[in-house]
Amino acid sequence: MVKTYAENRSGSDYVVGDIHGCYDQLMQAMRSVGFDQARDRLFSVGDLIDRGPRSLDCLNLVHEPWFHAVRGNHEELARKALLHPSPRGMDSWLMNGGSWFLGEQAGDVRVVLADALERMPYVMEVEVAGSRVGIVHAQPPAAWRDVYTADEAGVQDMLWSRSRIANADETPVSGIDAVVVGHTILEAHKVLGNVVFIDTGAFASKSGGYLTLVSLEEVLAMVK
Repeated sequence: MVKTYAENRSGSDYVVGDIHGCYDQLMQAMRSVGFDQARDRLFSVGDLIDRGPRSLDCLNLVHEPWFHAVRGNHEELARKALLHPSPRGMDSWLMNGGSWFLGEQAGDVRVVLADALERMPYVMEVEVAGSRVGIVHAQPPAAWRDVYTADEAGVQDMLWSRSRIANADETPVSGIDAVVVGHTILEAHKVLGNVVFIDTGAFASKSGGYLTLVSLEEVLAMVK
């Protein structure tokens, strides 16, 4: 459920918004900040796949020692379509950007997805300069301690909920210094309390969307 990371004392830590198959944009964003794969780490808010052109390449990023991702709702849609089929699971995934799967070998995608999901917790927590930054895909609980005991409803909120941003709720999440989420597409990053929203629609670059990649130190500065 939760994976924790000690402070990176040899390099810098960054977090990236929903990648959605936009592998080339990710590489460009990393170059723009001088990302050093030998020293730096990149954390992802999930939704590595769907909508963009290179979903399988993005899913394979979980094998890189410098890349760490939480599970997003699009990985969950793929799981329900391919690994644990549910009624209308495939239709739901295809309607939400999973059509790239139709151009791949089904068996290969199942293997890659199953392996990737084993490496993608629902929650990550990273120590940064004496502070703690949490990462979930859509929305954290009101108290960070609840991520450790979340039931199915709590997990679904972390994957799908938009109530905090819909209500412009600025109440800080207790027990954590900052939390970074994606899931809700915005024109620019947004801060509500100590929650930072960074999905800026990378897959929609032709209509003004872009990929947000920032350092975790910048995230902490945003919520002060």
